[in-house]
Amino acid sequence: MSAAPEHFPPNHPQVKIGKVGVLLVNLGTPDGTDYTSMRRYLKEFLMDRRVIEWSPWFWYPILFGIVLNKRPQKVGKAYEEIWNKDLNESYLRTYTRSQAEKMQTRLADLPNVVVDWGMRYGQPSIKDRINALKDQGCDRIVLFPLYPQYAAATTATVNDKAFDALKAMRWQPALRTVPPYHDHPAYIDALAKSIEKHLASLDWQPELVVTSYHGIPQSYFKKGDPYHCACYKTTRLLRERLGWEKERLMVTFQSRFGPEEWLQPYTDKTMEKLAQDGVKRIAVINPGFVSDCLETLEEIAGEAGEIFHHAGGEKFTHIPCLNDSEEGMDALEAQVRRELMGWV
Repeated sequence: MSAAPEHFPPNHPQVKIGKVGVLLVNLGTPDGTDYTSMRRYLKEFLMDRRVIEWSPWFWYPILFGIVLNKRPQKVGKAYEEIWNKDLNESYLRTYTRSQAEKMQTRLADLPNVVVDWGMRYGQPSIKDRINALKDQGCDRIVLFPLYPQYAAATTATVNDKAFDALKAMRWQPALRTVPPYHDHPAYIDALAKSIEKHLASLDWQPELVVTSYHGIPQSYFKKGDPYHCACYKTTRLLRERLGWEKERLMVTFQSRFGPEEWLQPYTDKTMEKLAQDGVKRIAVINPGFVSDCLETLEEIAGEAGEIFHHAGGEKFTHIPCLNDSEEGMDALEAQVRRELMGWV
């Protein structure tokens, strides 16, 4: 549908309207593993005031004087280990694009819905994709931050960036933001199915399963961030869905950065302690990550497994993220269809 031309001045370009956009947004990815690409990506990420809440007067000298000079090489090597060589991109980009393509197929019964994807950091940017949806006639957009558990450093910063893009528009599309879904039945069921399917493929059974979530500083939690509580609720509901005893499913937090105290227990320290305490077989799943990425493939499947084995553990397995699996897409589709109600 296009706006009637008689409503515009002569020679005004015809404006498309009448469609509804769905924009899936994940954290982000560097364009390559080289120093320049990594530095550009890390700079954007670590300058976000939602991610690092320290005063710029304190943080920027550290960031530009130390972090951005040393960390790009280290992180670049880690990305190189888990890079999708076939497509020359990170798996986060591969899976996010696939999720958008599969979502478009699943919404085939809604012909006026256009699905796209973007990244909070790096490319494709939120601003570019919102503009692209608007150019296709989307005067309403469902913005979907792909984080089941809300945190200011993840969900909120995606919303911030989207509304920053709208600030520059004369004619804004209406925008809905998808709320966290850490306790949604479709999401819990998808996680349970992924665990059951993975464990059924093993010729051994873990003594316990660890749910490892990305951490946040304790100071953020004390300021009122609900993330900690959402993570524990997800694990509790997952345990109930699986029908397991409390001791068989535990919560840990990974990926801490800087000198601050972060949410505990720490995943790496827990791997070491479990092995030292005599646990021989464990599995780890990352319920807070919609797609496998550096933090799951390198930090958990790689490093956490090494820590466990080095401390005396014998069997370790990483349960993949939901990615673009059927159960994972079921969970995402449930959120999208709920938010499209009343618009389609």
